[in-house]
Amino acid sequence: MAQQVKAVVARAKGAPVEVTTIVVPDPGPGEAVVRIQACGVCHTDLHYREGGINDEFPFLLGHEAAGIVETVGEGVTEVAPGDFVVLNWRAVCGQCRACRRGRPQYCFDTHNAKQKMTLLDGTELSPALGIGAFAEKTLVAAGQCTKVDPAADPAVAGLLGCGVMAGLGAAINTGNVGRGDTVAVIGCGGVGGAAVLGSRLAGASKVIAVDIDDRKLATAEKLGATHTVNSKSTDAVEAIRELTGGHGADVVVEAVGRPETYQQAFYARDLAGTVVLVGVPTPEMKLELPLLDVFGRGGALKSSWYGDCLPSRDFPMLIDLYLQGRLDLGAFVSETIGLDAVEQAFERMHHGDVLRSVVVL
Repeated sequence: MAQQVKAVVARAKGAPVEVTTIVVPDPGPGEAVVRIQACGVCHTDLHYREGGINDEFPFLLGHEAAGIVETVGEGVTEVAPGDFVVLNWRAVCGQCRACRRGRPQYCFDTHNAKQKMTLLDGTELSPALGIGAFAEKTLVAAGQCTKVDPAADPAVAGLLGCGVMAGLGAAINTGNVGRGDTVAVIGCGGVGGAAVLGSRLAGASKVIAVDIDDRKLATAEKLGATHTVNSKSTDAVEAIRELTGGHGADVVVEAVGRPETYQQAFYARDLAGTVVLVGVPTPEMKLELPLLDVFGRGGALKSSWYGDCLPSRDFPMLIDLYLQGRLDLGAFVSETIGLDAVEQAFERMHHGDVLRSVVVL
């Protein structure tokens, strides 16, 4: 039987979000209804509200979430009612050419729930990243549910659903940071901070945090940065080279998503080093680099989508490290709030006052 629950909806471009009642249908084949316990407030949700993703309003916001599986549909074997899960926005198909080659983290046909959640008047909602978790309950594809140790704090576990996983994965999965490497991270918000944390976890000997906000640089130090550079007052490329014996870093993670900072990353890497783009650019942005420099410097220029993660592999492992005290995921939680405070959380995020506000239900 369909359920009515409270949720945060963006009705129109740029309009303040509102808490309203939505209808969540019973799960169909391959689907699950999850009772949400916590959901992080991510920049992507703000992009949806601002019309930066698409114009398929109204949006059911929220996607960085953890909760308890309540019911499952026909044919679901991955999870069962009562399981504690972290939600992900890339349920792999298992059939595409990437999956068949043993690279499901690059699946080309990820999917979401087929049924639609609606407003009370029947208007269909577009769930953010196929999740829509600023809600008491949500409907997702069962493959979007990754079972993890229930001892984890939901407010922390849910962060793996997007931003923190993107940063950790950019360093560990995409950048292949290893023992003794030097790493620079440009942009130290939630994603960049996670890249700092991931680099130290992987054994980097030197992690250089670059930002224009001293508050973010101070947080990066707490997460494991060995050096910080305020690029508002210092040339970032020169500073990174000076800190790496004049060579540049082995891996540079660009977590801003702008041409200017990407150029900094490109010239701040060592010869044959790696640049990882995990910051999300806007459609109109263009990059211009001398092709001879691209050719002559060797190395690798990579993009990292969702940290090249495979949720079934990465989420349980990272939660275990968190529970062992080896991965301080709790450092990303700046505050916990209710559903009615999401709009205010967007404002604090816009001003750089928080790493993550987390809605707790």
